[in-house]
Amino acid sequence: MSHSGTTLVLIMAIAVLAPLLAYGVSRRLPVPLAIFEILLGILVGPAVLDWARPSELVDGLSELGLTMLIFLAGYEIEFGKVRGDTLRRALWAWAATLVLGLTAGILLGGGWTEGVFIGVALTSTALGTVLPVLRDAGDLHGRFGTVVMAFGAVGEFGPIIAMALLLSGRGAGESTVLLAVFAALTAGAVLWALRPRPPWFSRVIARTLHSSGQFAVRFVFLLLALMLGASEALGLDVLLGAFAAGLITRLVLAGAAPAYGPQILEKVEAVGFGFLVPVFFVVTGIEFDLGSLLDGGRSLLLLPVFLLLFLVVRGGPIWFLAPRDLGLKDRGGLVLYGSTALPLVVAITTIGVDDGTMTAGEAAALVGAGMFSVLLFPLFALKARAEAGKEALPADRGGGSEAW
Repeated sequence: MSHSGTTLVLIMAIAVLAPLLAYGVSRRLPVPLAIFEILLGILVGPAVLDWARPSELVDGLSELGLTMLIFLAGYEIEFGKVRGDTLRRALWAWAATLVLGLTAGILLGGGWTEGVFIGVALTSTALGTVLPVLRDAGDLHGRFGTVVMAFGAVGEFGPIIAMALLLSGRGAGESTVLLAVFAALTAGAVLWALRPRPPWFSRVIARTLHSSGQFAVRFVFLLLALMLGASEALGLDVLLGAFAAGLITRLVLAGAAPAYGPQILEKVEAVGFGFLVPVFFVVTGIEFDLGSLLDGGRSLLLLPVFLLLFLVVRGGPIWFLAPRDLGLKDRGGLVLYGSTALPLVVAITTIGVDDGTMTAGEAAALVGAGMFSVLLFPLFALKARAEAGKEALPADRGGGSEAW
């Protein structure tokens, strides 16, 4: 078997083993599944056992996994719930975070070139990672979940825009024009998505939903491919297209097949969380530069600094601008969920290292801090939310639990 084949088999073995470990540990401690995937990836990777190594095939699947994670995050956003005052607060909180993040990044990086990578990374929220935790806890569709969705969506979308403006290597004017063109394309797609679909469209969805045709699922991936192609053609990060595709897909399915939307989402999630997303997290572990983190004293010291900055830079503005109807414990839970970061941190640091702007040690410290945020912050948020729930009305917590 080729090296790529061996690595892929190990990745899928970890993808199967990780839920079993999560199930066993969750009886005592609800550790996010992604943590097991990352840690096992580090174990089999070059840093420890050296059984698995990156390859063109594996890296391609990993990029698709990150794309699916961002797409599913975009799909989960319900505009009817996140608009208004909650959305305005989320936007102002992220704007304040960007200012704080760039300031902290410049101070730590010693200048604008390196500091902008650190600063943008500090503004991100791992909405795609937080969503399964919220869903399993039964908090996704209540008021608290709606607020987390609003702040998380801005924390996911904002850094992608910042990446296009600040990290693309183009001038600000050119990047702004390209973003405006993409925004116009997206707006046109949204208007098209809001138009009523012909009757045959919903009939085909219903007839093929449980057959080999799978028209709806194929249509979803066509929309994703179109938006990815549009963003790539304009020289923008494909994650921007993935997020926009998620938003558009939800609007299309809500109008064309509202009765079948949840079933279609389950099928798409099966592809994402059943295959591609685990590949991304395992490969993140495989490619994690543990040696650079442990060999350099500064890099190791930066890890807790970055972890604290996630809370201060991202969480501080969220605390002060959170909706006033949230109690103190719910507000604390919102801060912790909003400060959780990893997928975009991996994407940003990869660009920085490839450009020679960031050192491998600094990138490893940022990614390591992101890993710890995924491990620790949701755990503390669940605890804070549980304590708040003791005093909340039962109606405050919507949705059912899909926990193990």
